[in-house]
Amino acid sequence: MARELLSIGEAMIEMSGGTADGNWRMGYAGDTMNTAWYARAFLDAAWTVSYFTALGTDRYSEGLKRFIAEAGIDTARILTVPERRPGLYFIHQEAGDRQFTYWRDSSAAKLLARDGAALRAALEGASHLYFSGITLAILEPGDRERFLDAVARRRAEGATVCFDPNIRARLWRGEDEIRDWLTRAGRVCDIVLPTFGDEQALFGDDGPAATAARYAALGAREIVVKNGHEPALIRRDGDDVRVPAIRVGAVVDATGAGDSFNGAYLAARLQGAGRAEAASLAHRVASVCIGHHGALAPRGALAGLAS
Repeated sequence: MARELLSIGEAMIEMSGGTADGNWRMGYAGDTMNTAWYARAFLDAAWTVSYFTALGTDRYSEGLKRFIAEAGIDTARILTVPERRPGLYFIHQEAGDRQFTYWRDSSAAKLLARDGAALRAALEGASHLYFSGITLAILEPGDRERFLDAVARRRAEGATVCFDPNIRARLWRGEDEIRDWLTRAGRVCDIVLPTFGDEQALFGDDGPAATAARYAALGAREIVVKNGHEPALIRRDGDDVRVPAIRVGAVVDATGAGDSFNGAYLAARLQGAGRAEAASLAHRVASVCIGHHGALAPRGALAGLAS
């Protein structure tokens, strides 16, 4: 298999407000796309980073695809669904916090697992697969089954599967459904990158070690439990390492912090770094991410972080 990290999910049009003149700024974002973007920033040229989603044929789909390609991420695996288009969301400030309003009913990405043959072809050949709980949440139940079956098949063929549960309750029908599908996903994964606060609220974990133990029991070999400004816990084959986070005086925008951590961590591990070294880099990258507006920090701001 080629040295390729294939990230899978939904990339969307982002409209962000808060400018002094009252205008809105259009951009592109999406959790798995963000992770691919950061992974590309830290992986050397021997690695290919690819993105798999579904887009339409409209101008906004073309713009999104072009944006991904210009970031150095391969777009050859992206499916085209002519009658669909990208999802859209608005961000605005309310009561001192960011609020999100989504329109994704006609999102092409919701159909990325509808055609089993196309799905299998899109996953073929990549050495590492990455997806998230949002990837699952936007799919219909039958498509989720098809997706996890295809991922399990690639894992059996030798691919390494990486997963961030990235719990967004509004995308699901209830907590029982979330617990069921995250548990199913955990059974087909090698590396899991959960966030403790989200997992504690949903599963009642009494600490990061309990979160790590639960995913390890499902079959994951490496679990990276992110915990905000507290240390990350990384468990590998029963051995725990804790790596302190970097405390930032003023958070400009926390959007994409977890995605940036995941991308940097995976890039470091894929290139042979140890767990502590990879998590230290990931914390540094996340601290830069939250110091800028939007999920994607300028590439120049990341220069030198890996040294």
